[in-house]
Amino acid sequence: MPLTNFGAILNFAEKVEQDDMEFYRKASSTAAAEPYRLIFDMFAREGKKNLSLVQRTRRENVTEMILEPIRDFVRDGYQESVGDAEGMDGPAILASALSLENRAIRYYTDASEKIRALPEVSRALKTLAKKRTKRLGQVENLSA
Repeated sequence: MPLTNFGAILNFAEKVEQDDMEFYRKASSTAAAEPYRLIFDMFAREGKKNLSLVQRTRRENVTEMILEPIRDFVRDGYQESVGDAEGMDGPAILASALSLENRAIRYYTDASEKIRALPEVSRALKTLAKKRTKRLGQVENLSA
C-alpha cells in the first residue's frame, strides 16, 4: 500500500512503534527472555516515548499535511512480521528484535528523505532513526 502523504507516513510510524512496543512488552514477560528483561522493558518504555513524538509531530504539523504529496513510497517493504514473542526461545527473540530495529531504521531513514519538504517532520523521523540505531547496537551486544 502506498504512503502518499504526511498523514500516511506518520500513521505507519505510529503502527511501527505500537507493534514493536507490544513485541518488547511480551518478550520481556517470557521465561526465554529472562536475561534480556531489563533491556526489553526499557525498549517498551522508549516505544511509548517514540509514539508520543510521532503523535506530537502530527499535531504540530497538521496544517502542512495536505500540502506535500509523496511519490514512490510503499509500506510493503517495511511490514515486518516477527510472530508472537511468547512462543519464541531466546535466540529467536533476539533475531526478531534485530529484524524489528533494522526495519524501523530503514523506514525512518527512507521516510525522512521522502518528506524533506517538511523539515520539522523529517528531523523527527531522523531522531527516531537515531534512537533505533542505538537500540540496534544494544541488541547486537546481547547477541554477541
